Amino acid sequence: MFSIMKDAIRETVSNLKQQGTYKEERIIKTPQASLIETDLNGQVLNFCSNNYLGLADNREVIEAAKKAMDEYGFGLSSVRFICGTQTLHKKLEREVSRFLGTEDTILFSSAFDANGGLFEPLLSTEDVIISDTLNHASIIDGIRLCKAGRERYAHSDMEDLERILKNNGNKRYRLIATDGVFSMDGDIADLKNICILAEKYDALVMVDDSHATGYIGASGRGTPEYWGVEGKVDIITTTFGKALGGASGGCVSGRKEIIEILRQKSRPYLFSNTLAPAVAGGVLKAIELTSANQSLTDAPLENARIFKSAVKQAGFKIVEGDTAIVPVMLYDEATAVKMADMLLKEGIYVIGFTYPVVPKGMARIRVQFSAIHRKEDVEKLISAFTRIGKELKVIH
Repeated sequence: MFSIMKDAIRETVSNLKQQGTYKEERIIKTPQASLIETDLNGQVLNFCSNNYLGLADNREVIEAAKKAMDEYGFGLSSVRFICGTQTLHKKLEREVSRFLGTEDTILFSSAFDANGGLFEPLLSTEDVIISDTLNHASIIDGIRLCKAGRERYAHSDMEDLERILKNNGNKRYRLIATDGVFSMDGDIADLKNICILAEKYDALVMVDDSHATGYIGASGRGTPEYWGVEGKVDIITTTFGKALGGASGGCVSGRKEIIEILRQKSRPYLFSNTLAPAVAGGVLKAIELTSANQSLTDAPLENARIFKSAVKQAGFKIVEGDTAIVPVMLYDEATAVKMADMLLKEGIYVIGFTYPVVPKGMARIRVQFSAIHRKEDVEKLISAFTRIGKELKVIH
């Protein structure tokens, strides 16, 4: 039977390569940092990591992870409710709650699992989830696992959101679900007006702040802090795999009653091993460093500002936003992949994003900035983009 499937898979892969959208995995030989070494291209500047605060190779974070592993072991070999809960995990949950300004927190092995296990325990056929059209795949998949009704509002369109809220006034619960920072466009959800509409129509608000936690907001506490709506967002999901050390793990943080029922019924929590002690220890140190150093949260945004100004002046089209994510729009799939390959040869590591990661005709190179990028790193990036953009006739 597999011989039939094998032929179909080979044809699909061949078509992807012909279309220029086949995704090669580039191999790096060093820790995640601003300067990394690849197996084929030597040392390159890395501008495609979610390492927004530059903590992935921070010595204090690494030492905290080692200490946690020495004290608590390599792993728990268990789920939380059997014998997988250590004092370290409870400490991390308390610290995340303090940092985000919420009542309680529950840990998951990934943010994808956090979103996958969120909706089904809370909502049923009597309810509705109203989701932004550009929400992350993990939110979409989590919603699919739930029996609640599903509605989608046009991206960040508050009029469309209000229309749907009005039309679902007969539902028992209405939950608005949105990314805080949209990872492909780098824009920030209009949480202020979302919360106003939620109060008007008696709805819950859920935000996935994975691309915001650690550096968005005055003290890095994410989009609720950015908009001044802390305490009005009922549910925050986020990751430890980006700004907060870049390892793995995620959480749901919010109303204590919601967290309590997730501990009882959320399947990824009940049936997956608990977070490794080394990860928990490292994340605790990452939160400590983030809380104590305002310059960490300012630096990636300043680097992004310098780059945006320069590439717009050069003639590139970008998606505007106030985050460390800057999408440079190329629209053509093959051009995006080719330009990324050419930049790699120039010592710049970025990735061309094509369908199905982004919609057809919306191909781009997503540039991401870190607190550890130096001014000369950004200048080299701008120079390479401009030179290759002209060579490919993307700009003139």
